[in-house]
Amino acid sequence: MTAVTTVTATSSEAAARIDLDNLPALALGCTVFAGGGGGDPRIGELMAMEAIRELGPVRLLPLDALADDDLIMPCGMIGAPTVMVEKIPNGAEGRVIRKAYEVRFGRPVAAVMPFEMGGINGVLPVAWAAYAGLPLLDADFMGRAFPELQMLTPHLFGMPGSPAVITDERLQTIEFHARDNVWLEKLVRNCVASLGGSACGGLYPMTAGAARLPAITGTVTRAIRMGEAIRRGAEDPLAAIGQVAPVTRIGQGKVVDIERRTSGGFVRGSALVEGLGTDKGRLFRLEFQNENLVVLEDGEPLATVPDIITLLDIHTGHGIVTEGIRYGQRIEIVAFPAPEVWTSPEGLSAVGPRAFGYDFDFVPVGERHG
Repeated sequence: MTAVTTVTATSSEAAARIDLDNLPALALGCTVFAGGGGGDPRIGELMAMEAIRELGPVRLLPLDALADDDLIMPCGMIGAPTVMVEKIPNGAEGRVIRKAYEVRFGRPVAAVMPFEMGGINGVLPVAWAAYAGLPLLDADFMGRAFPELQMLTPHLFGMPGSPAVITDERLQTIEFHARDNVWLEKLVRNCVASLGGSACGGLYPMTAGAARLPAITGTVTRAIRMGEAIRRGAEDPLAAIGQVAPVTRIGQGKVVDIERRTSGGFVRGSALVEGLGTDKGRLFRLEFQNENLVVLEDGEPLATVPDIITLLDIHTGHGIVTEGIRYGQRIEIVAFPAPEVWTSPEGLSAVGPRAFGYDFDFVPVGERHG
């Protein structure tokens, strides 16, 4: 396999900063590209806002700005998004994770990176970078959000997620050295469940040189551009979204039923959406595991992972995370093409519909809807 990038900004644009002006746009963009997952970004946004007010803006750097042997720290929250709404971080977790990696590798961390670009995990690393005085990389290892720890691009290239460092809001910290990334998911998930359903973690630590192969680049910049476009295009949010990323409209409707349960470190469930307007008479079924997995109509898939399935508020264009789906919401169901790496045979084996137990194959949403 070859390195996959999704650069949406020039190097000069990427060599910028995250400040109080564009932080809200980043949080908003993260709700769109998360595919319903990653956790509600509001808590992470507030923490990052406080950190920036206290310490100043965070530098946003392209991966190419680092030397090959610079150590990067991919990080974020792990667990059930429903739990994260009330069980919030205390703010020091990033320092604990960074110290653990610096002791382990015997060198300082050079930059912080979100391991997924979605929900709280797209903005919380901004706070950790500010407190550490480190830059944030304009890249991640998913290009969206996925629920399990082997569902990061380094796994596709045979790179280990270990050593992984997990810490909770009490700063109880555990370091994992698993035999492979599937076992890492099992061990960390059980630990996170014991810690109350959510915790913070560092995964897939590596040098910048090694990260050039699996990193999906430009994703922080893209999320900021998406948020800014939605805020500017309030009269026609869908058109504004389409100016930043190719988007396929699946259908419009009202949420008429929602079933959601939290267990084993995940939130799982489904929602029924009754069609409105030109979609009146249609009934859509959305199924999720932290992130939206499939949209069905009469048992037939309309969109599936790894494409990014997002519910948008029909009035504002803001993305709705799975724990925020409520009865009566008027929503637009849309989908974005998956980053190319996830549509490879290796990628589909890890995150395609069959990886989640569905008995059908992936068809790109653009192909499915012409």
